[in-house]
Amino acid sequence: MTDINHTNSKTSSKLISKPESTSESMSESMPKSIDHEIYNPIHNSIYSSINDYDYSLPQDLIAQFPPKIRGDSRLLVAQNKEGLVCAIKDHAFNELLSFLKAGDLLVLNNTRVLPARIFAQKATGGQCEILVERVLSETTILAHIRASKSPKVGQTLLINGIPQFIMHARSNTHIKSHGLPNAAELQNLSDNPLFILETIDKQAVLPVLEAYGHMPLPPYIERADELDDLERYQTVFSQEKGAVAAPTAGLHFTTTMLAALKEKGIECNYITLHVGAGTFQPVRVDLLEDHHMHYEWINVPKATIDAIALTKSRGKRVIAVGTTVVRALETAALAEPLSAFTGETNIFIKEGFEFKVIDGLLTNFHLPKSTLLVLVSALMGHEQIKHIYQHAIKQKYHFFSYGDAMLLLP
Repeated sequence: MTDINHTNSKTSSKLISKPESTSESMSESMPKSIDHEIYNPIHNSIYSSINDYDYSLPQDLIAQFPPKIRGDSRLLVAQNKEGLVCAIKDHAFNELLSFLKAGDLLVLNNTRVLPARIFAQKATGGQCEILVERVLSETTILAHIRASKSPKVGQTLLINGIPQFIMHARSNTHIKSHGLPNAAELQNLSDNPLFILETIDKQAVLPVLEAYGHMPLPPYIERADELDDLERYQTVFSQEKGAVAAPTAGLHFTTTMLAALKEKGIECNYITLHVGAGTFQPVRVDLLEDHHMHYEWINVPKATIDAIALTKSRGKRVIAVGTTVVRALETAALAEPLSAFTGETNIFIKEGFEFKVIDGLLTNFHLPKSTLLVLVSALMGHEQIKHIYQHAIKQKYHFFSYGDAMLLLP
């Protein structure tokens, strides 16, 4: 059996192995007024290395396809108790309503995934693969390009023999836009070369993607995309086009379940976070404090802020559906009081972070040594997440984008 294991032969899996100590306290709580780009709560943390968030996963537990019927997934429910005790129960996803109460609020990400993978040709005849990072304007995209030799500035890229893009610029940089993602400012934050491509004759870029693009399945799904992925790698409530990866916790929901939530008195509100390809980028440094998060565009509308305030005033819970929602809401809460926010976030939530908005999280299982695994560890505690993942592997839950879900109640 093949394992996914990001440790070398001399290093044991720290997330799974017995900790050296569990008596040390978390680092100090987040100050009330901060800049999320520079705040670093993990200083002096006992879990400050990315290697502390590693684990081994049998290859056959990585879901390669969605369940045959949407929502026919398993649900692990984990609730923290006093001390290091974490109660874990195994359920079906359609039992989610049993753990929610009238007056609770679910916040979901309504971004819509673009068919962002395009197979193209250089004018010289060489093949290349374009993976859109984000749409910058009606006629330009920021993209990763995989080819034997990178295209040069000014070179034309063809799709099915038809010129479609011209290479406008190349830089080892990442785009940070302010407000709507069409006013680009270069920030030296990415190790990967990115390309700005402009459509030929200034034609609209979205129709080109919709005509020729493939769904950008994650790299751990080791198969070509299929027609079914156009529907299944998309949430039923997706509206705002712009993501190049799905907010996967939302994939489990059906229109029937959304109606059942409403009938029970559980409100659903939405944010938008356009998930970028950077969500799959590995952490390339040892210390978490040295890692630079990628930027993603978010919109947290006033209607959602008002719903959160009302929910809190009634003593009810705010449950985030997915880590993208956590990052969006906690970004909006950085400038107190919590208010509507539109712009960019590169918030990196890690040990010691003081969660100001969410009371629970519905999410999928995350990759070893990933920033999302760091996030859920910050919410539940490192030892609790280690225990949860051990249980999930033993019970053969399916992992990652098309896998099963867990409800985390700290």
